[in-house]
Amino acid sequence: MTRALVMIASVCLGVTAARAADPHDTLERAKAASGGRAWDAIRTLYTRVSVSTAGLTGVSESWEDVQSGRHADSYRLGPVAGAGGFDGKVSWSQDTSKQVLTHGDGEDYEAAVNEAYRRSLAYWFPERWPAAVTDGGEHSEGERRFLLVRITPRGGRPFEMWFDAQSLFLDRIVEKGATNTRTTFAWDYRRVGGVMIPYAHRSTNGDTKYDQLTTTQTTELNPSIDRAKLEVPAPPPRDFELANGAAAVSLPFELVNNHIFLAVRVNGRGPFRMLFDTGGANVLTPTMASELGVATEGALQGRGVGEQSEDIGLAHVDKVEVGDLTIRDQVFYVIPLENLENVEGVGPFGLIGYEVFKRLVVRLDYERHLVTFTLPESFAYRGGGTVVPFTFKDQIPQVDGELEGLAGKFTIDTGSRASLDLHGPFVEMHNLKKKYSPKVEAVTGWGVGGGARSAVTRAGALKLGAVVVASPVTALSLQTKGAFTDTYVAGNVGAGILKRFNVTFDYGRQQIIFEPNANHDNVDTFDRAGIWINLDGAAFSVVDVTSGSPAAEAGLRPGDRITAIDGKSAVSVTLPAARLKLRSDPPGTKVKLTVQSGHETRAVELVLRDLI
Repeated sequence: MTRALVMIASVCLGVTAARAADPHDTLERAKAASGGRAWDAIRTLYTRVSVSTAGLTGVSESWEDVQSGRHADSYRLGPVAGAGGFDGKVSWSQDTSKQVLTHGDGEDYEAAVNEAYRRSLAYWFPERWPAAVTDGGEHSEGERRFLLVRITPRGGRPFEMWFDAQSLFLDRIVEKGATNTRTTFAWDYRRVGGVMIPYAHRSTNGDTKYDQLTTTQTTELNPSIDRAKLEVPAPPPRDFELANGAAAVSLPFELVNNHIFLAVRVNGRGPFRMLFDTGGANVLTPTMASELGVATEGALQGRGVGEQSEDIGLAHVDKVEVGDLTIRDQVFYVIPLENLENVEGVGPFGLIGYEVFKRLVVRLDYERHLVTFTLPESFAYRGGGTVVPFTFKDQIPQVDGELEGLAGKFTIDTGSRASLDLHGPFVEMHNLKKKYSPKVEAVTGWGVGGGARSAVTRAGALKLGAVVVASPVTALSLQTKGAFTDTYVAGNVGAGILKRFNVTFDYGRQQIIFEPNANHDNVDTFDRAGIWINLDGAAFSVVDVTSGSPAAEAGLRPGDRITAIDGKSAVSVTLPAARLKLRSDPPGTKVKLTVQSGHETRAVELVLRDLI
């Protein structure tokens, strides 16, 4: 759920001649028109800008080694501060509590390579960074015409430079990322030390509500830069402790809908129920924030598995306590998760995850429902489990894996109730709908942004490193927006698979240890009734009905309300128990429902059966 805000301060420049067929000629003229040989003398650059986005204001600073593309950016935006950069080998990001992540491949790395290419001015100095450069033709918007140059740096990804055909200044950079296309516009060009530099930028993903605006306050050419500033930052001082100087502590967790919930105290209040998610940011609901009396700022854009986005505020918290673990000085995102209480059937709840996993070694004993936190320096594994290395996708661990011989990167997500969700681009690339011919299409998950629809099948063997999982229930995503449209990830592995193991996450060493438990050989099942239900007061609301399923054959429709199951009221059954029954009771089981459709109440009988 959480991404670092790295302010872009690329140097965007102009040209003075009409488009040539050769893009290298266009770029040569750009250099001559915007400063010519004056650019040859520029070795370093410092920029300070004011930033405004989503109701927050702040400042960002950038230090750049123009000859190599190495750079470092820092920002402060409302209650959040952070940094990011590229040291020539890896990209890195630093969150508000100064925890550092590095990336040697993947989306974050490719984005950083593109930044390094542009900041080194390699489109004028190709010896600094090799790239494929092609002519993109002409494009018109109303009365304006643009000349396009397409560039793919070595190690990076394609982007476009759009030059205004009349003014011949660079108007925008367009770059497609994992789930959306980001366009950065530039204007207000000013002459600084003999070269032309834009003093205003607007960055957008197409949803203008969340645009980021920057205005340059200061630009310095060839300042002296401490080389250490361009290196990956050192780890921060320890901001957490285990009670009584312990090396490790354990506490129980709830497993509800395949989700792990912990009891958490915030600023001495609570305990609050918190979902424990490997890659999740700290999250409070507005109700919790109000109860705690913490101020909320801003309205950032947040996305999850659903296609809609949510406004996200920011709040500062002094202390978080999870059993005998205490973490201090935390930023929480404030997200209206209250509607998810009807999806989970439990509440109220917030979320914690990455901030805990990053600091400690975390063992999840799915068999005994026990979590253990161990100080990294006290952890040494001597068991017989399988150690799988991982890299980071944003803040979530991802491993190299295979599905029936098809290689890809798979994120490991304790916050997912599912077994295996395959991303749309991976499904399309390998024509998996034709391969599996799934007969079930249904709502398969729900999160920030709403429900997620998938075609569901049972795949063959899934390999996660050296770990092999047989015949997982597999959802082929049908989403057009959101997390499951990420082009860099093959799929997302959830608790439906993870609970077959006791799993240790060692973020510092970037390894996951899988130990098969008593659940390892259990057959993975999918809903045997063919309905998705959410809590609706004293009833379960039918949200989705699978075509040809027992629920469809019994005449259930979206909008129906189930008030009783086998003679027990919905309130006494609970939503998690109802879902478990419809998923896990044996095929052939008859389930009697009391159903309201408008003002009519009727009895319905389902006969459960395997749908995949």
